[in-house]
Amino acid sequence: MKAGLALLCLALALASLVLGPVDLAALWARDPDLARSLFIELRLPRTGLALAIGAGLGASGAAAQAFFRNPLASPDVLGPSSGAALGAVLAGYFLGAGVIGMAIGGLAGAGLSLLLLLALAGTGAAATRLVLAGVAVSMLLGVAINLSLSLAPSPFALYDLMFWLMGGLNDRSMTQLALAAPLILAGLFLLLRTAPSLDALTLGEEVAQSLGVGVVSVQWQVVLGIALATGAGVAVAGSIGFIGLIVPHLVRPFVGHRPGAAIAPAALAGAVLLTAADIAVRLVPAGLDLRLGVLTALIGAPFFLWLIMGRR
Repeated sequence: MKAGLALLCLALALASLVLGPVDLAALWARDPDLARSLFIELRLPRTGLALAIGAGLGASGAAAQAFFRNPLASPDVLGPSSGAALGAVLAGYFLGAGVIGMAIGGLAGAGLSLLLLLALAGTGAAATRLVLAGVAVSMLLGVAINLSLSLAPSPFALYDLMFWLMGGLNDRSMTQLALAAPLILAGLFLLLRTAPSLDALTLGEEVAQSLGVGVVSVQWQVVLGIALATGAGVAVAGSIGFIGLIVPHLVRPFVGHRPGAAIAPAALAGAVLLTAADIAVRLVPAGLDLRLGVLTALIGAPFFLWLIMGRR
C-alpha cells in the first residue's frame, strides 16, 4: 500500500508541476527565462507545500485518533491550527508584516497555543483532560480571531484576512516552503516514532505500561508532533480542514485497523489528497476563485456526516 501511495504522490507531484492556467511547455518555447522563473518561484513551492502539508495533516489525524481512541478526533482538537491562524493574522494585519512575517507569526502562534495547552492540562494529563484543554484553547483562540476580524484596520484588510483564513497555496514562495517543511518533517518524525506505542495503547494504558510503553512520553511526543506538523502548515497556507479527519479512515482498513500502523500511509494519503485538491482548484473555470480550504471542506463535510450517521 505504501509503495502505491508513494507512486501516486510522485505522479500527482509531476502533474502539479505541469498543470495550471499557464502552459509551461508553450511558454518555454517563447520565453525560457520566464518559464524557468514561473516553475521555480511558483509551481515548485506550491507542489512542495501541498505534499508536506497534506502529509502533516494526514499523519496528525491518524495519531490523534489513535491516541485519543476516538475515530472523530482531528488535529484541530489540540489548538495549534487556531494558534497559527491567530499568529498569522496579528502579524499580517496589526504588525504590518508581509507574507514571510505572517508565516513566522503563525509559527509563533502555534508554539504559544502549545504552551497554553501544556499550562492548562498539566504534566502527565489524561487523554480526556488533554481534549478538554485543547477545546478550551481552540475556543479562546477562535474568539481572538473573531475579535481581530472585527478590529481589522480597513475593509480591504478584513477581506484579505477572510480570504487567507479560507486556506490556499496561491503565490507561495520557496522561502515559505523552507520555513514550513523542516518543522512539518520534524513533526512527522515524532509521530512515526510513536506508532508502535500507539498500537500497544489500544490494549489500555495499564497493559501498554506493562509492555514497556512510556505513556507520558508518548503523549507529549504526539502533542508536539501534531503541533509542529499542523501549525507549520496553517502558518503558511491558512486553515485547511478535514484532511486529518478523512484520511485515517481511508487507510486504516488496509493496515488491519492498527491505529499506529496507519500513521505512515495516512501521511502519504494526505499528501495525495491535498495535492489532488490543489490541482483541481487550479483547473476550475476562469473567473471562479475556489479556495483550497473550501474544496477540502466540501469533500470532508459529507464524509464527516456519514461517519456520524454510521456510528449513531
